Amino acid sequence: MRAMILAAGRGERMRPLTDHLPKPLLEVGGQPLIVWHLQKLAKAGIRKVVINHAWLGEKLEAALGNGNAWGVNIQYSAEAIALETAGGIVKALAKLGEEPFLVLNGDVWCDWDPLQSNSIIKAMTAQRALAWLLLVPNPDHHLGGDFSLIEARSDQLAHVRVSGSNQLTFSGIGIYNPRLFDGLPEGQAARLAPLLRQAMARKQVIGSRFEGAWFDIGTPERLQALDRQLLETPKST
Repeated sequence: MRAMILAAGRGERMRPLTDHLPKPLLEVGGQPLIVWHLQKLAKAGIRKVVINHAWLGEKLEAALGNGNAWGVNIQYSAEAIALETAGGIVKALAKLGEEPFLVLNGDVWCDWDPLQSNSIIKAMTAQRALAWLLLVPNPDHHLGGDFSLIEARSDQLAHVRVSGSNQLTFSGIGIYNPRLFDGLPEGQAARLAPLLRQAMARKQVIGSRFEGAWFDIGTPERLQALDRQLLETPKST
């Protein structure tokens, strides 16, 4: 399978750190945020990676090159202006192939194992789902959550709905069937959430609750907190 790392955002809340460096290149635990993703993908056997970029994209390409240093093969999807999540994915679809693909936000750190992707895709096929979402307990900065799981299943997968009790936060990690994006024109900005809500209404979205480590690096303070934690524990990929 293939993976895409979303790296086109400006990172306004991280300024001035992102004035001269794209957010995914900010370092935690001694290496850039995005490198943690690349290492985990390579360890899981996911070698073909697409990275989109807009703000300071040339610095991302210069730092990461073709990805050989981390055991992956990187292709880039350049955007003149950031096209938001769905718009960025649509622009990169030709590079992602016709099978479901994994997408990760470039500004999150998570110890979820991408090796689980193949079994998730099998479940998506069996349930005719167009998307799978990794959901996490609501952090202090997002207590309202995003979505909820309809019911727990023995395989820990469940259908996702927009509202309900036990709201959870979308982690920024998901697997999508290309058909989810049917009808969206290439080159136009488009958000992912409306597409997901439409698919949820058709019961075409499944998800999993994740209780492991997850950090949304939205402020310099969160970046510093993660950096301290990673430096205090042995590095793992």
